[in-house]
Amino acid sequence: MFSKVQKNTYGYFFIAPFVIGFLLFGLYPVYNTLSLSFTDTTLMKAHASFIGLANFKRLFADSTFSTAITNTWELWLMNFIPQLGIALLLSVWFTNTMLKIKGGGIWRMLFYMPNLLMSSAIAALFFSLFSFYGPVNQFLVRANLLPEAVDFIRSPAVMRGLVVFIQWWMWFGQTTILLMAAMTSISVSIYEAATIDGANTWQMFSWITLPLIKPVMIYVLVTSLVGGMQMFDIPMLLTDGRGSPANSILTNNIMMYMRFRSSQGHIGAASSVGVMVFIMTTFVALLIFYLLREKQDKVNPEKV
Repeated sequence: MFSKVQKNTYGYFFIAPFVIGFLLFGLYPVYNTLSLSFTDTTLMKAHASFIGLANFKRLFADSTFSTAITNTWELWLMNFIPQLGIALLLSVWFTNTMLKIKGGGIWRMLFYMPNLLMSSAIAALFFSLFSFYGPVNQFLVRANLLPEAVDFIRSPAVMRGLVVFIQWWMWFGQTTILLMAAMTSISVSIYEAATIDGANTWQMFSWITLPLIKPVMIYVLVTSLVGGMQMFDIPMLLTDGRGSPANSILTNNIMMYMRFRSSQGHIGAASSVGVMVFIMTTFVALLIFYLLREKQDKVNPEKV
């Protein structure tokens, strides 16, 4: 009995680094951000005062906040929906034993490669490509596709399209690899039995593949949601850092940064934006878990 208890205690030493790291770098920042949102803390003040919900009242009174929320959701959905659709299509192709596509490992590497690049480098690259004197304008004007150069950087539609494309291009490879791993874990015998029963390709995908990869789909959806709600670097570096042009790519985190920069580094005002993003993300993530949970049929004991 003593040796059993003693062996079990060793496990706490192995999980201690994760628990300590989570408490210091995960839970404490959330608590600290929440507490700061109720104060008037700034970088230029030695002491802070408790002001209650004043930061949140000013936040909801600002129409820019609703614009930032709308932009964040639109930009995330416009890149995630095609990201998931194309990743599913590629995963089915490359895991289908009948197609026998060669060079699967090379294709996976090429799909995942954009995710290894730094966001700042990608933003700088696309900024240079679409600048007024950039290669895109030079090619379009010289090919007589445009009468004169266009200031793409000042176009809301072009900037939103660039942010959506870059976010999709950087992350669809990772989504593809995760879905391929989930599909390859499904036993081939299940598909063989379905084929013998007369099921076609679409029926096997709908009734076998999708239900069995649901846990991975939930993981992809939630992690992409968290990343989308924290979208900052690409829209920030593509413009002047204010969500221009016309606040078309202003996101939650850019607004939080703008709140921090204003009023002598108003940490309390910036924290209020972070708290609202955290609440919104948590609520939607829990809703996803609830809607996509495994539903178990209740057995009626009277019918057994």
